[in-house]
Order: sequence, then structure tokens, then C-alpha cells
Amino acid sequence: MREIRHGFHCRRCVTVAASSSQPSVAADPRRAVVSSGAGDKLEICRVVNGMWQTSGGWGRIESNAAVDAMLRHFDAGLNTFDLADIYGPAEELYGVFINRLRRERGEEAAIQARGLTKWVPSPVKITRQFVESSIDRSRKRMDVKCLDMLQFHWWEYSNPGYLDALKHLTDLKEEGKIKTLALTNFDTKRLEIIVNKDIPIVSNQVQHSLVDMRPQKHMKDVCEQSGVKLITYGTVMGGLLSEKFVDANVSIPFAGPALDTPSLKKYKQMVNAWGGWDLFQELLKTCQQVAMKHGVSISTVAVRYILDQPCVAGSMVGVRLGISEHLKDSEAIFQLKLDEDDVDRIGSVISRGKDLMAVIGDCGDEYRRA
Repeated sequence: MREIRHGFHCRRCVTVAASSSQPSVAADPRRAVVSSGAGDKLEICRVVNGMWQTSGGWGRIESNAAVDAMLRHFDAGLNTFDLADIYGPAEELYGVFINRLRRERGEEAAIQARGLTKWVPSPVKITRQFVESSIDRSRKRMDVKCLDMLQFHWWEYSNPGYLDALKHLTDLKEEGKIKTLALTNFDTKRLEIIVNKDIPIVSNQVQHSLVDMRPQKHMKDVCEQSGVKLITYGTVMGGLLSEKFVDANVSIPFAGPALDTPSLKKYKQMVNAWGGWDLFQELLKTCQQVAMKHGVSISTVAVRYILDQPCVAGSMVGVRLGISEHLKDSEAIFQLKLDEDDVDRIGSVISRGKDLMAVIGDCGDEYRRA
């Protein structure tokens, strides 16, 4: 058994101490298994369909077209969807989708789908009744008896109510309302506190891209020792990591591609904090050279690079359901194998960017600044 660092003393460490830094992978390399020492586990697709785009700002979502698109993703083997109680109609869309699967394909097909939702409560007093009613609302919207995964977000660490919430969520998991319990945007310090309290966390969803390598600084060490995996978002930076933005001038209105979605605006700010547009262009062109070598897209290279990082179980690709799809690019992610030269070339550009831990803080700190 490996030595447990960081003062871990919880029972789960005995269970996972022999695990490697790479995600637990099922027989199909497209899949990963996230689990805790409590014995609960969930198999997910390593490319996760992100549904933030249903919340507005990316174009109107038409329900029937969106559900048709979800079925196409499911049929392509991309069976895992990431949603949240605050993503507009995302949970309701999942409910319609899962019902169509049951009706048209049968219950056996429906149980293969994965809905990873989030609970993002307002900073209010946490009671058992409040937590349970919130979870019941998501179960009703998604039309499931048991949530595959509940990813919990907390706005303010000075309010220790997050530990109360996690205790109630753990109780609800034991009662069968939640299959696996996870976090989203928690920093390393709080993740370690939670793990040391024997709370059965299976994953932490964090921002992670070629520009934002913060999860590999300190959080990776906690994950390696606890067995907690990372599910990443922002991996293609809302589309910035694509051919569309090679040689693009975004500083002059109408001179280049518009930064016209919430995600493009958000991740352009990350580029500014990391090293600016000129260095980002070098990163894009390096990724383009690697992409051309393998006959894939820049975004495919970007996702593959992050999936190959320690402790990463899955990475998000945003889907504009019924508007645009990336099925071919997502399929290519599974086929792509970056060689040592590819990794070194990309890494040499990444290393020239600023340390975002020093500029922004740890994972999720960007959401907790005044």
C-alpha cells in the first residue's frame, strides 16, 4: 500500500491506495469508472456532452430538435450528459430524452444513459428539508428515481454550511436518491477537508484546458491519494481552441470572429490572464500542426491532451443541441494518440504562459472573487 500523504486518514484511502493516477477504466477505453471507498461507482463516457449551452446566450433551443440531438449522441456512444439545476431547461430536456429512450428502446437502453446534474444552491441556511426538496426537484425534472450523479457547488467558503449540505446529500445517497456524490469548482483545500471527513466524493468538476492547467498543480496530488477523479470543463474554451480563431483579430469589432457567446467571452478573459492573444495564437498554431499531422481538428487535440492528464476521468465538449454538433470530432478524440513529440511541442508553449494559480488562485476561485 502506498503511503498516504496530506494527512489523509479516512477509510476510503485504504480502498483506493493502490490506484494509479489515471482514471479507472472499464473494458471499453472510451469509458471511465468513478468511485469512492463507500463502494458506489458509476461508469461514464470520457467525452461528456456539456449542456450549459441550453441556458441561453447560444441561440434558441427547440425542445424536439434538442432531444433528437441527444438521441444521436447516445447512439454514437456519447451517453453521458452534464447538466445543472441552473442550466435553463437542461434537466427537463434530459427527462424528455430518457422517456423517449424508455418508450422507443426499452428500459435496458435507458439505463445506459448517464445524467450528471449539479446542485447550485443560493447562500441560504442549509437544512435537511431544503436539501431534499432541491434533490427531489431535479429527480422530478429528469424523471429518474435516483440521480446518477449529483455535483455540488458552493459559493462562499467562509460559510461552512457546505459541510452540512454534504452530510444531508450523503444521507440521501444512502437512501437511494443519489447514486454518486461529486463536487464542482471546489478548491484543493476544501476537497482535502471533505475527503478527510469520509464524505464519499467520486469526482470534482473543474476548469481544465491547455491554458488552464491549475488542476495539475496541487489538486492532482489529493486526487491521486484519495481516488477522487477530475471531470473537466472549458477544455475547448467555448470554441476558442479551434481553427476558426487561428490568425483571427478579435480586438477590432467585425474584423474577425465574434466573441458572441457567454463561453467565448469567459474564456477570452482566461486567455488574457494566461498570456494574451499573441501567445494564444502560438498555442493555436502549434496545436494546428499537431492536428494536421494526425488528420484531426485543433479541438480534438485539445481534449485529448487533457484526457491524458493524471486523474482526469472525463472532459466536457459543449453541445448546442439542435443547432450544431461535433460528433465526428468527438469520435476522433477516442482514436487520437498523441506521441511524445506532440506533447513536448504543446507543453513548451503552455509553459510560457503565466501561472494562473498566482494570477487567479486555485480551481474555482474565479467564482469567489468580489
